[in-house]
Amino acid sequence: MKRILGIGNALVDIMTRLEDDNFLTEAGLPKGSMQLVGDEVIENLAKKIDSLTKSISAGGSAANTINGLANLGVECGFIGVVGDDEMGNYFVEDMKKAGIKPHLYKSLNKSGVALALVSPDSERTFATFLGAAMELTEKHLDEHILKQYDIIHIEGYLVQNYELIKGIMKKAKACGLKISLDLASYNVVEANLEFLKEMVKEYVDILFANEEEAKAFTGMEPEDALHLISEHCLYTIVKTGKNGSLIKNGETVHKVGVIQVNSIDTTGAGDLYASGFLFGLIHNYPLDMCGKFGALLAGNVIEVIGSKMDKERWERVKKEISL
Repeated sequence: MKRILGIGNALVDIMTRLEDDNFLTEAGLPKGSMQLVGDEVIENLAKKIDSLTKSISAGGSAANTINGLANLGVECGFIGVVGDDEMGNYFVEDMKKAGIKPHLYKSLNKSGVALALVSPDSERTFATFLGAAMELTEKHLDEHILKQYDIIHIEGYLVQNYELIKGIMKKAKACGLKISLDLASYNVVEANLEFLKEMVKEYVDILFANEEEAKAFTGMEPEDALHLISEHCLYTIVKTGKNGSLIKNGETVHKVGVIQVNSIDTTGAGDLYASGFLFGLIHNYPLDMCGKFGALLAGNVIEVIGSKMDKERWERVKKEISL
């Protein structure tokens, strides 16, 4: 079986349901965005929502995708940096519990935290303190580790470190891995557009984007964006929310719908879609089925708070995939 390695910001997610969007306005956080903030800011925000219902889980975009794959029985690993603290230890143990091989490095700085603020309409906004996670550098990319895997899945949030991203992609290609990239956030795409275009053209085999990210990347609506991006990628996936997703390989385009769900929190939907798609891909399923697996996982995770599903839900998902 093919193995998949994830690399990204090792963060602990603190999920909080907001009563309304006034908090976002007062905090200066654009709804639906991911904003990088300092340690003091994250602590002040945490204090302000202290009375609201919260949940905690090991997160980060690529880590969520790898967790989903591990729950489907895929051999996975993850590269990242955490602090030598309570949050860092929690992240490491969560990886091991899921059956993921943690290629994690410890720092003297605080572990990264992502405060996920969920609006009443289920859209989430992130205030992220990267902390130790941002210390990830090319020196953490051991070729011996890379050669143990077939695909490397990279989160777009790392794109803000040009040297790191280029180093990852160059080394991964040299080691024979296919490169999977999730664009992660429209504001990250906008801020790093030219560099991203260069990396996609030169290195990326599999690209995931939602419609906002695809538009930021190309200036086009989903279907036109799909065609443009696919000029450089072997597999291109544009997720279109309630309308499903578009998948292109060569000249073939597949349109995949969604499953009917009771949406509570969209956190992790894109990450888990990638889990389902990559699972189907490495098992040689037709591309429309890969998309359906992605839709199945995304639909299930938005029925729960946070990016993790319990054992019972995973068992139901695996039965639908006939695992």
